[in-house]
Amino acid sequence: MPRCVQFDEFGSRDALRIVDTERPWPGPGELVVRVMAAGLNAIDAKAYRDADVASRFGVTVPSCLGQDFAGFVEEVGEGVTRFTVGEAVFGSAPFRTFADFIVVQEDGAVLHKPDPLTFEVAGALATVGRTAVATTASIGLTEDDTVLVSAAAGGVGVLAAQLAVRAGATVIGTAASENHAYLDGLGIVPVAYGDGLADRVLAALDGGALTAVLDNHGRETIEAGIALGVPVERINTIAAFGPDALGARTVGGAAAGNEELAWLAGLLAEDECILPIDSIFPIERVIEAFARLEAGHVRGKIVLVTD
Repeated sequence: MPRCVQFDEFGSRDALRIVDTERPWPGPGELVVRVMAAGLNAIDAKAYRDADVASRFGVTVPSCLGQDFAGFVEEVGEGVTRFTVGEAVFGSAPFRTFADFIVVQEDGAVLHKPDPLTFEVAGALATVGRTAVATTASIGLTEDDTVLVSAAAGGVGVLAAQLAVRAGATVIGTAASENHAYLDGLGIVPVAYGDGLADRVLAALDGGALTAVLDNHGRETIEAGIALGVPVERINTIAAFGPDALGARTVGGAAAGNEELAWLAGLLAEDECILPIDSIFPIERVIEAFARLEAGHVRGKIVLVTD
């Protein structure tokens, strides 16, 4: 029978379980997708741990998990014209994608998968991809900029840092030491996060000036940017909110749509940008996958596969 990852109570990843579900059928304007791969996102872990976070997204228990997917069109409903059975697709379907089959709207967040993209990369792309495009665009980077990108080896950070390099900016990225050589290979100047961040960034500037910040980690990054003279209107955060944002912009993935995601997927398909896959787990090992996510220092994305 078809399966999905479900949690029935809040608090721990140990509550996650694989349950049997009915095979879905498409209604008018809908398509059924046979999911091949689905990336983990931080919001999934926050949702099963915290009922208040889950409620902000309209999630109540029992609930499935998963935001992003890639797979094949299994069946189409009446009136569907953009997709045909057997085509490879990717996109997002909040709190539904850790499953064998999902139903999505033809006019929703679903796109044709470029042939060169693996299902693992495509299935991990939508949330972090939209966020990286939107956050980078929010501060209008040019070749005159030097930008600090925090969590630069993570899913959003590694894409945002590469997009900043493409815009011509000099990029300084925070990451754990084991990811420094990787970032250096992408043209990103690596620095360690933690206490003394502003001093390390200042040393990396080598007499230059920091002009922008893309924060994917939290208040520490914003404080470092302000200490180094970056105006708050040239700081964007997706990790600090309310008073902790210190007046910075809070543009997120909602500011980018299918067109922007398709553009980024094209860059990945042409090897002009990379989304590294940290690790791949079969759906039956979902608890191990989340243990890896919550351990931190993830390079890129963690992915569940159904076969």
